[in-house]
Amino acid sequence: MPTPHLPNSVVRKALRKLGANIHEARMRRRLPMSVVAERASTSRPTLSRLEKGDSSVSIGIYAAVLQALGLLDDLALLADPARDSVGQQLSTAALPRRARISGRKRSDGDA
Repeated sequence: MPTPHLPNSVVRKALRKLGANIHEARMRRRLPMSVVAERASTSRPTLSRLEKGDSSVSIGIYAAVLQALGLLDDLALLADPARDSVGQQLSTAALPRRARISGRKRSDGDA
């Protein structure tokens, strides 16, 4: 049996926030848990755990619930390189200071 993963407090807080956001989205749509769970092909208890930010709920279930709520497109934005300011800064810092055109090697017969 795999060792359970115990995320740190920052991760737990983020998952609770995500769960609360999903709960609020469901409530704004006036959708009962049973309807969202059925649309996401999961159970009501799993949906309840997800809305509480339980770290043992798989990302696949999160994706299915987001799809059931019409929010799946937002999931793809989470690690979008265009929104990764740290990655962009690191990439920019690694650029060469000067650009050079590499010439072809001359053989002895070229003049």
